[in-house]
Amino acid sequence: MKTSTPTQPPERRDRLLREQVHDTYKQRGQLKEPTRCPGCGAVYHKGRWSWTAEVDDNADETLCSACQRTADKYPAGEVVLEGGFAMQHKDEILNLVRKIEATENKDHPMNRIIEIRELGEQLLLTTTDTHLPRRIGKAVQAAWKGSLDIHFDPGGYFTRIAWRRDE
Repeated sequence: MKTSTPTQPPERRDRLLREQVHDTYKQRGQLKEPTRCPGCGAVYHKGRWSWTAEVDDNADETLCSACQRTADKYPAGEVVLEGGFAMQHKDEILNLVRKIEATENKDHPMNRIIEIRELGEQLLLTTTDTHLPRRIGKAVQAAWKGSLDIHFDPGGYFTRIAWRRDE
């Protein structure tokens, strides 16, 4: 009579592989705490950048990713506001945009607007992160309707928002 020996299940080879998100401005490793950004004054404390952390005069200094993106003019997101309505109500729309940025930036210092440019019948806003454009687009659409197109490129770490209203 043969005796069977217990066998090990075969090794699984169907591991889930995550696609890599390539953000050249993402911080590699932890910074020494506290570290102050000489560009904006944000303080790296407890693993994140903040406005409220206390820092002494002999703290390390390094540029935060938002200041680096701003200096390089290399955005992680953009919002295009276009159409006759956008240009007629430019001041009102930009007031809303600045309020959204201020609200977001209070808790997330790395979320900022880099630049606002007027290009013919368009307003182009560039941002330092991928979340702020979506919030701006949703807020503008909620306030003035229109059509909103959201495109997120995870591999390139970039968000493009297009909002349009003709009249």
